[in-house]
Amino acid sequence: MARIELDLAHAYRPNPTQDSDYALLPLKMTFEDGGAYALLGPSGCGKSTLLNITSGLVAPSHGKVVFDGRDVTHLSPQDRNIAQVFQFPVIYDTMTVAENLAFPLRNRKVPEQQIRKRVGEIAEMLEMSGQLNQRAAGLSADAKQKISLGRGLVRSDVSAVLFDEPLTVIDPHLKWQLRRKLKQIHHELKLTLIYVTHDQVEALTFADQVVVMTRGRAVQVGPADALFERPQHTFVGHFIGSPGMNFLPATVTGQTLSVAGQVLPLPAATPLAPGPLKLGVRPEYLSMCDPGSAGAVSAKVIRVQDIGTYSMLTAMVGEHVVKVRLSPELVAPLVGSTVYLQLVGPHSCYYVNEELVP
Repeated sequence: MARIELDLAHAYRPNPTQDSDYALLPLKMTFEDGGAYALLGPSGCGKSTLLNITSGLVAPSHGKVVFDGRDVTHLSPQDRNIAQVFQFPVIYDTMTVAENLAFPLRNRKVPEQQIRKRVGEIAEMLEMSGQLNQRAAGLSADAKQKISLGRGLVRSDVSAVLFDEPLTVIDPHLKWQLRRKLKQIHHELKLTLIYVTHDQVEALTFADQVVVMTRGRAVQVGPADALFERPQHTFVGHFIGSPGMNFLPATVTGQTLSVAGQVLPLPAATPLAPGPLKLGVRPEYLSMCDPGSAGAVSAKVIRVQDIGTYSMLTAMVGEHVVKVRLSPELVAPLVGSTVYLQLVGPHSCYYVNEELVP
C-alpha cells in the first residue's frame, strides 16, 4: 500500500488559458495509506481523469504524482504497482473463475501454494467459492464483474486498488451486497482503495473520506456526516442528500436577515458581514412552528407527498421553493394553506460566493 500525493492540473487541449480549458483545475490532494476514498460527482466533473492520472493511464499536463515520497508521474501502472477495476468486466472468458483470479499472481511468479490460498480467500469474500471451476464465458455479467473485482483485490502487495464505477453493470438488488463486501474487504485487507462513482449512496456507504467534485474542482473532502451537516460549497449541499439542501437568497443588515421580504433576527453567535448571501437549510432540519417564532418565515404549501416513512412538503417562500421532511406522526397541512417554517437555527448554513462562511 502507498501514501499517494497529488499536486497537479490537467488539460486535454494544448495551451489552456481559462478554467473551461481544464479537465482538472489545480488541486492538491493526499490519499493516506490504507484509506478508503470515493471520488463523487456528476459525469464530466473530472473524477475519472483524476483516477487515471493516479493509476498512470494518463500523464498530467501540469504537476506531479508521488507515491510514498517517490515521484511516479511518468511511470506506467505496472511500475506504480497499481490494480484497477473498470466499469465493464475485464476477464478471460476461456479461463475458469479460479484461473482468472490467479492470473495476476501467476504473472508475478507467486508460488502455487500461495496462489491457491489467496484465490480461495478472495473467492470466499466474494461468495464465489462454488464457482471456481466454472468457465467465465458461461457466467452472468454480475458474476463476471465480481471476478474483475477479485482480480483487482487478489494481490496483497499493490500500492492501491482503483475502481472506476465498477457496479454500473450490476443488478440493483446485488449492488448493496457488493458495497457491503467491498467495505468488509477493506477492513480485512487494509488496502488503499479509491472508488469513482456518481452515486452518492455508493460513495457515502463505501468510503471513509469522500472527495466531491464539480467542473474539474475538488470542492470538499470529508466523511459523510461532514458533507451532510456542513457542506463547504453550495454544490455539495445540492448534490448530497435526497432532496438536496434548500437555498434561499438573503441579505444581512446588522443582526437581521432579510429573506423574501421577511426580516429575521440572527442569533448573537452568528456574526455575518453585511450584504447578500445564500441561506442553506436541509429539508430534514426545516420544521413547522408557531407564527411569530424567532427565525421563522411564512410559506404557502403547494404539494404534500406521502413517501411512506415520512411526508415531503413543498412550499413557496416568496418566489422560492423549499422542501420540508415531516415526521410520519405529524399531520401534514393542506395544500394552499400557510405555514411557518423555522429557517434560522443551529443547522442553518450561510454561503458567500458559493462557499460556506465559517
